[in-house]
Amino acid sequence: MKCPPWPKGKKLVHLDLKGAPPRVEYLHKLIELFSQLGVDGLLVEYEDMFPYDGELKLLQATAQPAYSREEVLSMQEFARSKGMEVIPLVQTFGHMEFVLKHRPMWGLREVAHCVGTLNPHKEEGVRLVMEMLRQVVEQHPGLNTLHIGADEVYMLSEGEESKLWLASPGRTVEQLFLSHVAKVAEAIKKAWPHMTIIMWDDMMRGMSQDTLKASGLVELVQPMLWDYTPNLDVDRTVSLLEKYCSAGMSELWVASSFKGSTSVYTCVPSTQRHVENHLQWLKVAASLSAGINLKGIAITGWQRYDHLSVLCELMPVALPSLAACLQTLLHGQLSAEAQSTVTEKLGISSVEVEVMERRSAVDSLFPGRRLAELIVELNILLNSEDIRFFENNMIVRGWFSPYQRQRKMVTPLITMQIHSQASTYLATLQQKAEAVREEMVRLYPESTAQEWIEEHVSPVMAPLQRIREDIIACVKEMVP
Repeated sequence: MKCPPWPKGKKLVHLDLKGAPPRVEYLHKLIELFSQLGVDGLLVEYEDMFPYDGELKLLQATAQPAYSREEVLSMQEFARSKGMEVIPLVQTFGHMEFVLKHRPMWGLREVAHCVGTLNPHKEEGVRLVMEMLRQVVEQHPGLNTLHIGADEVYMLSEGEESKLWLASPGRTVEQLFLSHVAKVAEAIKKAWPHMTIIMWDDMMRGMSQDTLKASGLVELVQPMLWDYTPNLDVDRTVSLLEKYCSAGMSELWVASSFKGSTSVYTCVPSTQRHVENHLQWLKVAASLSAGINLKGIAITGWQRYDHLSVLCELMPVALPSLAACLQTLLHGQLSAEAQSTVTEKLGISSVEVEVMERRSAVDSLFPGRRLAELIVELNILLNSEDIRFFENNMIVRGWFSPYQRQRKMVTPLITMQIHSQASTYLATLQQKAEAVREEMVRLYPESTAQEWIEEHVSPVMAPLQRIREDIIACVKEMVP
């Protein structure tokens, strides 16, 4: 079904750097591609890759070096030279795992066992947030838009100070949330009066129009409503946006997704799934009243669900999805024309990365294409039933069961065949994994390649290695 094309406003691509931070040369290649695909700006979530200094130096990543000040500036300058704005995203309430995981910051948590949520009652918490923002703003000359996060503020109201605060008549958890965000937003406006402030909307979805009107946020922030599902509820989303508008927040953003929202450990994205999410957003945009000023859409590409979760799909395997989503917004559908624009621009035969084939030897149009191909090949192997369920195949279950292993009473002839098969699979996996690692370290830090291999390859190889070792031990007991 064809919708009207995306109406107006900026198309931002979200760069989530809290996992698999691209090497700077690769980052520049990505920005170059984004500009060719019609992207207007970057929503950059640095987290621990930002070069915080002074008392905040402990926030910098240790698995690999954070970007240097020069690198952060060069990324912005390069993006600007391509006509793209850079908007930093700095979490200020929820999802502060990268800050609150550090022992000196433990006392600033809302509750001890929730690493993500800041205690809104402590003045040093607001001071910390403002110092983070100050360093980020200073590192972005000419900055006029800032995203302050504020999504998924888990366990808010569970801390002792919150319980005390809520004991006063008439106080609610909604007010507790709003008062902290308003305090941060007011401090930002005082420091940088020209600054536009964006925030995630999810904590405000259940709030009434009157609560929002009375929150003090109306003139301060622009909500960004996010939904990454292929079956996004259009009517509900439209009514949410209309509610924000009626409460006085008429300048609104929305957020879709091109990767990192299928499951927490997805390795290869489905373009179709993400295109369907964008088709739903087109229906939303077409249904909004004239009073809503839709400032733009952020096409998110999560690299982790949060700072302490595993890696989602890497950028190279998701570029066909991103290109297809942008074309969908442009055409109002993923038409044959839109698909052929994607495949020609990226030099591939299909918008689905799992079945794409090269159309040319030129790699310049699709930075990271070789890594995408290798990941797809390895992923197919890792998910093949022969390898994944090797211990369940008939021969293994019949001649090398846990019972037989434990008693070391086996048929050497057949167990050696099992050993040979396991060895063949292991050699193939090792060879493919090594090719992936070699290519990955060209685009990402060594730590990313290590994490990716340990996350996706090692758990599949471990049972095969165990079987081989057990067979050798058993055969020693049976053969002179």
